[in-house]
Amino acid sequence: MEAEDEEEEEEEMEEMTIGGEQKQEEDLMDTEEHMAELERYKQQRAKAKEDAQWPDEMDTPEHVSARVRFQRYRGLKSFRNSPWDPKESLPLDYAKIFQFSSFGRAQKSALATVHANGVEVGTYVTLVVAGVPRAFAESDMSIMPMICAGLFKHENKMSLVHFKIQRSAYFDTPLKSKEPLQFHVGFRRYIAKPVFSQHINGADKHKMERYWQPDASFIVASVYAPITYLPSPVLCFSPPKMGSKPELVGSGALLSVDPDRIILKRIVLTGHPFRVHQTHAVVRFMFHSPEDIKWFKPVELFTKLGLVGNVKESLGTHGYMKCTFNKRMAQHDTICMPLYKRVYPKWNADEDDAVAM
Repeated sequence: MEAEDEEEEEEEMEEMTIGGEQKQEEDLMDTEEHMAELERYKQQRAKAKEDAQWPDEMDTPEHVSARVRFQRYRGLKSFRNSPWDPKESLPLDYAKIFQFSSFGRAQKSALATVHANGVEVGTYVTLVVAGVPRAFAESDMSIMPMICAGLFKHENKMSLVHFKIQRSAYFDTPLKSKEPLQFHVGFRRYIAKPVFSQHINGADKHKMERYWQPDASFIVASVYAPITYLPSPVLCFSPPKMGSKPELVGSGALLSVDPDRIILKRIVLTGHPFRVHQTHAVVRFMFHSPEDIKWFKPVELFTKLGLVGNVKESLGTHGYMKCTFNKRMAQHDTICMPLYKRVYPKWNADEDDAVAM
């Protein structure tokens, strides 16, 4: 009996040891995942803080020619008044979407058709669903609430949809453009990768925001999504993760369905005065070769103290250039060159599933 008791104790000790080792491994994995998630969070906060402190500023790479690195960018005389063709150099994703010649007229026609041929509001109806599998009818899923919804004309098609969203007071994490978010629009729910931008009434171009900062109240999120008619409320959630529930990021409403809405990403190349004489200055560190200076010479310059100027000529072979300004130049000023390119949301595989919902 004593021998049997000793064997049982040894087996229990082995089980406890094995179980303890497994528990330690699981705890170690949880700790590693937590530390990796924490490190990503810190990096995102640091990048968002840097973007808020020096918005749009970017250093010119030394190992790549600036005219190659920024070949898709262009200068604008005026962000508000300079023309930009909305049909120029469209991405391949635009072949998958639908565009209205007049969104307002299409919505009015679709609603009028439903009101003429549909069931009046407040009428009780009986729905009979055919072809339901017996296994589903006998399962617990059959007692769950089900949503029955209809679609207006064109609402089964994809387009570029813009939502005006107000940030939730309980969500203080900066969000980066083109990161996946979960959108609840009516009965539809899908994950999309929005591009954030400012909204100015009456403007034909809108500046992209790299981050939706916690102190920014309203922002426009543009996504490839199923067409929806106005008015349509929207809830925006962070994507659900393992072991955690999605958080409410913001709420708002549909702004428009318009593939021609131009969203421009802005970068600012900066240089510093090397030698100053009244309204003339020799600027360095903006470019690193005479060819790049010649390429970007037509773009207008501005300084952080409010001056406006132009590039006159290149000096030497190391990226020095002679510039003139409209007022007397200060030695401690910073010279800036703004460049722009049009950006689009990312197409997400879940968006194809949303059309079928």
